[in-house]
Amino acid sequence: MLLRFPVPLHLLLLRRHQHLLPNSVPSKRFNFSHPPQSLFKTVPVLRVGYPTSTFSEDESDVELGRLLSLLPEEMRRRVSEHPELHMLIEVVMDLGRKPLARFPSGDFVISEYPITVQDIQHATAQVGDFAVDNRAGISRTLHRISAIRNRKGTIIGLTCRVGRAISGTANLLQDLVQDGSSLLLIGPPGVGKTTIIREIARMLANDYKKRVMIVDTSNEIGGDGDIPHAGIGSARRMQVPNSDMQHKVLIEAVENHMPQVIVIDEIGTKLEAMAASTIAQRGIQLVATAHGITIENLIMNPSLEMLVGGIQ
Repeated sequence: MLLRFPVPLHLLLLRRHQHLLPNSVPSKRFNFSHPPQSLFKTVPVLRVGYPTSTFSEDESDVELGRLLSLLPEEMRRRVSEHPELHMLIEVVMDLGRKPLARFPSGDFVISEYPITVQDIQHATAQVGDFAVDNRAGISRTLHRISAIRNRKGTIIGLTCRVGRAISGTANLLQDLVQDGSSLLLIGPPGVGKTTIIREIARMLANDYKKRVMIVDTSNEIGGDGDIPHAGIGSARRMQVPNSDMQHKVLIEAVENHMPQVIVIDEIGTKLEAMAASTIAQRGIQLVATAHGITIENLIMNPSLEMLVGGIQ
């Protein structure tokens, strides 16, 4: 089974040594108005695909079963019979509408009957508490359950996204991360950025014996619950109470736990970008993601442009 990203995933490789880049990687060059010491000029753009081997097929089957257990029996059976079951992206349940299972090939109706209040209550009773960002998880899995609420705060819709640890996704970047260079992965939601940085964290911690600390705002990298998912290997994980505190936890991780590598998902605000820049300038390897389609999107974002040093 070969899974490919639906759109190109752009990697902004913040490199200290240009000669270490693969010859096949094309670059764009920009004029930096004030490049800080930790951020550099070359911006390679790569198309990345998933490898055929998964973290563990047996474990993945068990974890997928735990997500499907949120569904009523008939819906669960319909999903399980789909030929693309192991490529399931998410299940969408909206009150009064037919539930959908989303696959790379498109949406699949899993019941001819609209979702009821009882269906939603059945699902929410089996997951952890929803945080202020309306996200919850299933303990020691990578799945994410996101809620839609009405004006009174009642949950009327659920998006149940499948999370998978896939080994080998970071093999292409192995030579680029083992020497301590920082990485920023750029792409739209759902293309696999989190999957890759999870594998990078595991690779650096297990294979290269680095002290890796994951700052995990929504528990998407290390999974839900207090015991991290095995997919991060021996990397450590700090949970973030809410997204507004992410930049503070970044600095706390550096000051309190002496990491050699910091891994963080979804840098989105100026405070987070400033914290990330500060960490990189201290000589700590930073592996992070940000939303965007192209490097130009990052450049035009006033909150994030400092990640590439300021461009004229």
